[in-house]
Amino acid sequence: MLKRNPEPAASYSAPAGGSIDSMTSACVSELMNAATSFHKLHLKVTGIGSHAAHTALNDLYDALPGHADSLAEGYQGASEKLLEYQDVSPRSLSSVEDGISYLRDMYAMVTSLQAKMPYSEIVNSLDTLKDSINSAKYKLIFLK
Repeated sequence: MLKRNPEPAASYSAPAGGSIDSMTSACVSELMNAATSFHKLHLKVTGIGSHAAHTALNDLYDALPGHADSLAEGYQGASEKLLEYQDVSPRSLSSVEDGISYLRDMYAMVTSLQAKMPYSEIVNSLDTLKDSINSAKYKLIFLK
């Protein structure tokens, strides 16, 4: 769903066709992959502020699978159909700055999905996801 090279959040574009089903399944897959990407980054942060980053990334990668599961189950229940999930490689993150850029991309992805989501309860769940993203950005940017 997201491009693998770090770019500003405005670069996000919906999957081909842009159907709500494909956007939702791509978002679920991206969240699952993001948990892996942030876990790997968490294991290699060093230097000034590394303890704060280590802790913030731990909180994030712990939360993302739950958000993915909630989105998948909620959408599949609301729409009464199962989604198809594509295998996509996780993004490689080599620095906290890469992680912050990825969080911005994820925020844009979720906002785009919210704009098309017909189920208000899913929109609310996506707000909770955005809150987790914002919290992680705050901790990674300001807590050193």
